[in-house]
Amino acid sequence: MSATEIGSDAHTPATSAEPELRPEPRSVADDAAPARLPRILLLIAITAAAFNLRPAVASFGPLLDQVRGSLRMSPALAGVLTALPSLCFALLGLSAPALARRIGPSATVCAGMGALALGLAARALAPDTAVFLVLSALALAGIAVSNVLMPVLVKRYFPDRVGPVTGLYSMSLALGTSVAAALAVPLTSALGGGWRVGLGIWSLAAVVALLLWLARLAAARGGSSERTAATPSAGVPSAGVPSVAVPPVLGAATAPVPLRVGRSRTAWALTLFFGLQATAAYAIMGWLPQIFQDAGISATESGVLLAVTMAVSAPLSFLIPTYAVRRPNQSPIVLALAGCGLIAYAGLAFAPAAAPWVWAALAGLSGCAFPLALTMIGLRSRSAEGVARLSAFCQGFGYLVSVPGPVLIGVLYQREHGWYAPLALLTVLLLAQAVAGCRAARPGQIEDEV
Repeated sequence: MSATEIGSDAHTPATSAEPELRPEPRSVADDAAPARLPRILLLIAITAAAFNLRPAVASFGPLLDQVRGSLRMSPALAGVLTALPSLCFALLGLSAPALARRIGPSATVCAGMGALALGLAARALAPDTAVFLVLSALALAGIAVSNVLMPVLVKRYFPDRVGPVTGLYSMSLALGTSVAAALAVPLTSALGGGWRVGLGIWSLAAVVALLLWLARLAAARGGSSERTAATPSAGVPSAGVPSVAVPPVLGAATAPVPLRVGRSRTAWALTLFFGLQATAAYAIMGWLPQIFQDAGISATESGVLLAVTMAVSAPLSFLIPTYAVRRPNQSPIVLALAGCGLIAYAGLAFAPAAAPWVWAALAGLSGCAFPLALTMIGLRSRSAEGVARLSAFCQGFGYLVSVPGPVLIGVLYQREHGWYAPLALLTVLLLAQAVAGCRAARPGQIEDEV
């Protein structure tokens, strides 16, 4: 597969597509040229980080009943817990570019993995709900900054392989989610430690990712002495408004112009698409095992069914980005994924125990809207800096959009003592997601709109 085929999302000549940014302080080794750092190490580190971006959430769903009973949570408060990831991702995701500019994107992801490992290990010892919430927020803070910076690292270091590398870390993310969902209950039973062991064990995977990112930073620092002061820092926006390059006219010098993402209709459509798919994703991860358990399916099998939901999306999480970058318009993919979700919700509402494996698989296919959204973020800006700003905008405000959904589902479930109303809400949101996704899928870049 040629670089031209994969990198067709650039749409502009290489000589004018990348902005010239202010260099980071020489003490930050994150910007060492890729030639001085084997890309395979960076790929492994990205893949390991992606694997850890969902177990903190996916392992919680199958153990939700145990956690609720131990900490005396109401269904409404449990709904708050399922919405906590979105809230953390929204608030902290918006600050990720500024943090990355100060210490470098790799150092930021490394710090995120450290916060994740610490939060997961400590929350397993939480004596009450308040402490559990605080430590969960610490772990989710680490995930939040890594979420935003993954597309930035891909666009920055693999600009000719946006589709395949996005697919690789999306597949790793899906695998981490499915493994956590499948093993949460069996590990808890095998280790005999209750839900605390079942949740805390995932801190070990985060420690592995942390060590890989420390190795990546050490390797980059070893080559930093070769860097000249003229080396530009591509891919991380300034704390204020980022800039894009204007092609020179009649030999004039390149002049930076502001890139105000909030003025782009495509950015807002992509933000809504991202937020609504996140609503569905966290509702499914948090409540799908409960739906099956209420239908008479065991807790162990319910966890396996959630794992099926996540595992089904793993191969497609690799294939969809690769396919999407070859198409000028991604609307057919948006509609196909939405159709799978509508069938899954209907099955879960009216016959959850009749074909649970089918509903789980279709819900997983619908969840592939996440790698599609990440891919479209990479396609809708010409430069790594533009992608950084767009990623922070879409994920920050998008996750904020997704916060009320899981909470409302918990409230509706508590009030109705059933799943018709919650699933009806998810159906309406999925239809809105399809409309926003089709708007965001139109060809073009935000630089042209603002």
